[in-house]
Amino acid sequence: MEFNSNKSIYLQICDAICEQILSGDLTPDARIPSVREYGSEIGVNPNTVMRSYEKLTNDGIIYNRRGIGYFISADAREIVLKEQRMEFIENELPQIIKRMKLLGLDPKEHFV
Repeated sequence: MEFNSNKSIYLQICDAICEQILSGDLTPDARIPSVREYGSEIGVNPNTVMRSYEKLTNDGIIYNRRGIGYFISADAREIVLKEQRMEFIENELPQIIKRMKLLGLDPKEHFV
């Protein structure tokens, strides 16, 4: 996994897992690697992976079955879609609209 220096590694790990959920690679109740396994696999300290798993757990995207491991929540895809749509609308879309205006592009003319 290649990391971007502009964003915390633990958030990039969260993003990677969420992307796998959206793509269908991770489905509800699928087991994900243990903290140590995943850390070793991607070359990251297990504490960083644990921080990612804690965030995903708090967000309701994954859940922990004590002694067994972490699994994808039944409604993980819906949660991820909702979060990423809001992030897109709040952060990316305004930049796209601004750029389109600067370039004189009308979405109705070019994309319908």
